[in-house]
Amino acid sequence: MRRHTVRTYTAAATALAALLLPVPAVAADTAQGAAAAVTEKVPYAMDSSNQAAWWTPVATYKGRGQYTYFAFNEPGSTAATHRPAIARRDPDGAWSLLPLVNRDGQRAEFADDNGHNQPSVARDGSGRLHVFASMHADAWRYYRTDAPGAAVTDRASELPDQGVGITYPIVTTAPNGDLYLAARVGSGADQRPGKLYRWNNAESRWSVVATFAGALYRSVYPDDITVDASGRVHLLYEWGKAPATAFRHQLSYLAYDPSTGAFADSTGAAVAAPVTPATSDVVQDFTAGEEWSNDNAYPGPAVQSAKLTLDGSTPKVAYRYRSADSGGHFRVYYAYPSGGDWIRKTVYAGGQTNAALGITWDGTVTKRVYYVTASGTDRVFAATQSADGAWTAASAAPGVSADRLAVRRDSDGRDVLYLPDTARNSLYYVSR
Repeated sequence: MRRHTVRTYTAAATALAALLLPVPAVAADTAQGAAAAVTEKVPYAMDSSNQAAWWTPVATYKGRGQYTYFAFNEPGSTAATHRPAIARRDPDGAWSLLPLVNRDGQRAEFADDNGHNQPSVARDGSGRLHVFASMHADAWRYYRTDAPGAAVTDRASELPDQGVGITYPIVTTAPNGDLYLAARVGSGADQRPGKLYRWNNAESRWSVVATFAGALYRSVYPDDITVDASGRVHLLYEWGKAPATAFRHQLSYLAYDPSTGAFADSTGAAVAAPVTPATSDVVQDFTAGEEWSNDNAYPGPAVQSAKLTLDGSTPKVAYRYRSADSGGHFRVYYAYPSGGDWIRKTVYAGGQTNAALGITWDGTVTKRVYYVTASGTDRVFAATQSADGAWTAASAAPGVSADRLAVRRDSDGRDVLYLPDTARNSLYYVSR
């Protein structure tokens, strides 16, 4: 029997513990010779608002074993609100709950806003957890621990760009323990640019790196951010017609080198920031019938979500795109740069998909593209590419009817999946 502990915090950060009933694992085995996959229901109720595609709600850390941190929305005091928290899984499989706490000692609670008011989390090199939660053109909602195991408290006043609207915060940890954060900044009707921020771990301080993308009558939609072994920051983002839109265009890539302060495209060529749609390194450009529109009923070709991994310093991208011949479905594609262009391959075209995606790379041969089908009992699939280029998919979590996902690859080389089942207010952990 596995024991789960719950930790909550008062204004004085006093820990309270309670035992929960054991949560049954929905176990599945991987291929012969590989470690068995672990599937567990996270032992805390999840609010149905806990659903997004752009977010980075998973962080992992290798200490004396693997630690996993899931940022998620718990149910609020009313049906229209939620309370952000972190579910931490220790190497022995025990779970702990770390609520987000305001300066008055009360639980943080915000209005539901599907697709916007969801959390992102990262762990810095000193073991402090950083959470960005529930912002849709709102001032910063930022919470941090001051030490490993401490309460997750409001630190919004420490960020630059106070008083401006922040949306889509995505965050990642660099090899040196710094953090990098990308977000859409501003709430103007004419443009909403993307900005890059850095947490200097040695100095415990946030600063602005640059406005990395922006243009008149356009809004930037951050998709993913990661840092390679040399410290270069890799960004993936989309463009939409200002002020906002459900369907975007010109999925784009950009790299930033902290050692030089320069931005570059996928060929290594320098580009001036902020980039515009005309100067972006476009992964998926316009196709027949596509047009700029901020009509949320727009039926034409568009991008809706994308995720990024690295082969060394080379980006590998998974994304959803609806073309004129797709029957209204968002198909799943894989793309990588080659010879100054982006090569695009179809991963899944069998029916409609939900917005969330994931992609991982083992550094040698195997890459996995994760996607969610719009219907079915098993809805989360992992597609792998064979030597001949063909993609083959299999259920990533048999028996789990999750309808969203996020994924991080941990330092043991295992994919950690974050799987919300919004119909049943449940969140699942999978390691495979």
